[in-house]
Amino acid sequence: MSKEPIHSDKAPAAIGPYSQAIRAGSTVYLSGQIGLDPATGTLVEGITAQAHQVLRNLRAVAQAAGAELDDIVKVTLLLADMADFTQVNEIMATYFKPPYPARATYQVAALPKGARVEVDAILALTAGGTALSGTGWREAFDETKGS
Repeated sequence: MSKEPIHSDKAPAAIGPYSQAIRAGSTVYLSGQIGLDPATGTLVEGITAQAHQVLRNLRAVAQAAGAELDDIVKVTLLLADMADFTQVNEIMATYFKPPYPARATYQVAALPKGARVEVDAILALTAGGTALSGTGWREAFDETKGS
């Protein structure tokens, strides 16, 4: 099976020897995103802003793969402080609709660049390589949410 790199200019460039995402068959593996502003490359301030930026970054990469956040079937949430869990959970609920993706959450000792949250994901495309959701309404909704 071949691997196809996925790249979006609307998400931060990789800060190491990895791709923003890799498509293998009808599955896309999205690398972990932290709250970097793709225009400046700087980490946004605060857990709320970082959580929103992480999910916008993930959405940009998902869209580069021809999908949406609602095509994600599994996420891994990494938190520098488990005290941020409830707040990040509430923010994530505004980016996904039921059925929510499967998820694992871990508290870690540290994240790159001092980030407080990182999320990676796996998304599923149809056998023909198209998105499962086809909704597109989340991006317009997100424009009304925190920056």
